[in-house]
Amino acid sequence: MSTRGAALRNTLFSSVGIYTEYFLGMLTSIVIARHLGPGDFGAYSLVIWLVAVGVAATNSGAASAVIKYVAELRGAARLDLVRPLLAWLRRAQLAFLAVVMVAGAILFVRYGDRVMPDFDHGVLLAILVATTWLRSSYMFNISVAKGFEDFRATAVVAATVAPLNLALVVAAWWLGGPMEWFLAVFTLSSLAFWWASRRQVQRLLPPPQAQPPALDDDLRARMRSYIALVAVSVTVGFVTASEVEVLFLTLYDSAASAGQFKVAFQLATGAALLVPGVFGALLLPMMANALSQGRELAGRRLSASTSYLALLAAPVVAFGMVMSPAIIGLLYGRPYAPAAPVFAACLLAVSVSTLSQGASSYLLGADRQRSLMNVILAGAVLKVGLDVVLISRYGLAGATVAFALTTIVVALALIVLALSASGARLDLARLGRIVLAGALAALVAWPLARHLSPLPALLLGGPLVALVYAGATLLLRCWTAADIAWMGQMHQRLAGGRPRALGRLLARAGRHDRNVPP
Repeated sequence: MSTRGAALRNTLFSSVGIYTEYFLGMLTSIVIARHLGPGDFGAYSLVIWLVAVGVAATNSGAASAVIKYVAELRGAARLDLVRPLLAWLRRAQLAFLAVVMVAGAILFVRYGDRVMPDFDHGVLLAILVATTWLRSSYMFNISVAKGFEDFRATAVVAATVAPLNLALVVAAWWLGGPMEWFLAVFTLSSLAFWWASRRQVQRLLPPPQAQPPALDDDLRARMRSYIALVAVSVTVGFVTASEVEVLFLTLYDSAASAGQFKVAFQLATGAALLVPGVFGALLLPMMANALSQGRELAGRRLSASTSYLALLAAPVVAFGMVMSPAIIGLLYGRPYAPAAPVFAACLLAVSVSTLSQGASSYLLGADRQRSLMNVILAGAVLKVGLDVVLISRYGLAGATVAFALTTIVVALALIVLALSASGARLDLARLGRIVLAGALAALVAWPLARHLSPLPALLLGGPLVALVYAGATLLLRCWTAADIAWMGQMHQRLAGGRPRALGRLLARAGRHDRNVPP
């Protein structure tokens, strides 16, 4: 299968997994948020965030190391080393888990009364321990599938377990259950995700050997160095990229403000990842493979991937920012109206961060973990400092500024660092045209958001933004000649060349395109 064909196949399966998990996950969050209200939803969100911190620290460098080194072994035709490699990395993961459990238990016993005063702390600690282990193992298994570039496994797991999770949440809502019921559902779904991912991974692994070969000293040394550096980057980077503001809002403002921020953050993250995340999920194994073939090829892929991510993210940003009051009002109701401007700011920030996925994948694939760690550490210090200062003074508005500013600064720093390391250059003129196309689409949709009620505005605004953006990207030459030629072939094959106006537009764009194919 060709590189383009394999990428499209993986993109399809990744799309199924991401769309299913985020769409059903968003419905789940909406049901819980509307049922609990901003205050209780803020407390519930803090528990989920604590689990996420534990998962990030437990997997640390192990999860991304699985993707990187499994991809390398496949490229070197050394599948016999995959099982020993995974066994070594699982031991590393268990060591991180032990540290996380001990540290978490100490902090929880000491500060639990301040953070979660209304809970049975014994039961809550048991939930935190169980779900952290289950979710960490699930993410490890998914990383194995990504290392094999088998995104079908991620799609199957999401399509199987996410509907079950939603059904359990709806049942708890229907019965009028308290917050504890939803925490029980979260625990059950964690078990289901782990079990389903484990079954999917087993079929990918090579047959076990009676005497498996030993990993050579050089590979062990590389993995130790990789994990040691990436562990810090991933754990601290999680603080930079996640909704740590939920914790600071709970401490310095109120649980209701934490609930407002959680709604905005989760919706923005889901919206930004639905489209760009499909392509972004493929980048680390693709970049590791490209680096094994030469720095120049990896540099070209870095530049091209950043432009493609911008093409995919721009319409999401345009639609989300213009329609933010309608989106929040329709999905969550009036109690969450203060979350609308927070959602718009978070969406812009996480979309800029999405553009740096190619850069971070390049740095990981090129063994530039130390440089990546330095950027992440600096971003974490900046974010925590801004959170403490701004949230204590300005509450929800301060949290919004702290998150958006830090996210954008870190994303731009990663892109600059990767460009410097690779010697590649971004097509800034092309990126500018993409931004202009997105701005035109937002401008056309703005009157709908201003003058119509939420549901009609969204129903009309979505197709309008898509059509205007698609036409603008073709007229402004945002696609390469190879892209336009491929779109023309798909137009002929799937639609028989109809509508003919689209065929003429593609032909015109192809004649005037001066971009160099990646």
